[in-house]
Amino acid sequence: MQRRFILKLAAALGAASLFATTVHADETIKVGVTGGPHAQIMEVVKTVAAKNGLNIRIVEFSDYVQPNAALAGGDLDANSYQHDPYLQAQVKDRGYKLIRVADTVTYPMGIYSKKVKTLAELQSGAKIAVPNDPTNGGRALLLLQKQGLLKLRADAGLKATPLDIVENPKKLKIVELDAAQIPRSLSDVDAAAINTNFAMEAGLKPKQDAIAIEDPKGPYVNIIAIREADRNKPWVARLIAAYHSPEVKQFVDSKFGGSVITSW
Repeated sequence: MQRRFILKLAAALGAASLFATTVHADETIKVGVTGGPHAQIMEVVKTVAAKNGLNIRIVEFSDYVQPNAALAGGDLDANSYQHDPYLQAQVKDRGYKLIRVADTVTYPMGIYSKKVKTLAELQSGAKIAVPNDPTNGGRALLLLQKQGLLKLRADAGLKATPLDIVENPKKLKIVELDAAQIPRSLSDVDAAAINTNFAMEAGLKPKQDAIAIEDPKGPYVNIIAIREADRNKPWVARLIAAYHSPEVKQFVDSKFGGSVITSW
């Protein structure tokens, strides 16, 4: 009787262990992305992750603000759409308890125009559209400075604003717009600094269409963000492993032709 009881207990424990493993393997998380390359890449990540028992539900957003709000509010488990300076600005300004857990890809920002073919052709008083959020707006101004169009205060840093412009020989008019709206406003300005994901979503090809482009080696590598409280959950490592897989790297390299660059 005792032997039979022990065997039954062992079988029960084995079944419980198997059930626990199955539950873990069937775990589902929700990951927020913006439309375009981020969403396309996450579809590949989803396929890779599924092979290792992690199911990803992709939630697509059309702006930069909502994915962090949704993550902080518990409607997402992770997001993949922003660079670290933007995340840190959101954490500081809104009090989000969000952290960076992995690097993903870099989208070098470009300057585009439907009116001129080179920056040298810009006339005095030309209108230049830049993103209206602090980090991408500063990023655009730094790119304009790199191209010799203006000069910023030495201590302006990554969050430079038009108020930090100390030299503007062409009297350029900086027009601040929502980053997602800039491609649709390109005809209304003389040139515009556009984030690559929104540029590509609008049918622009950075390597062919940009009249100036950012150096990809900088602080603007994109990241995976999660809630700080989730940092030790097993799915986090599995998500990162899926994103950093050879399949995803091959997809990025072949799909985007150098406009999107893997950063791991």
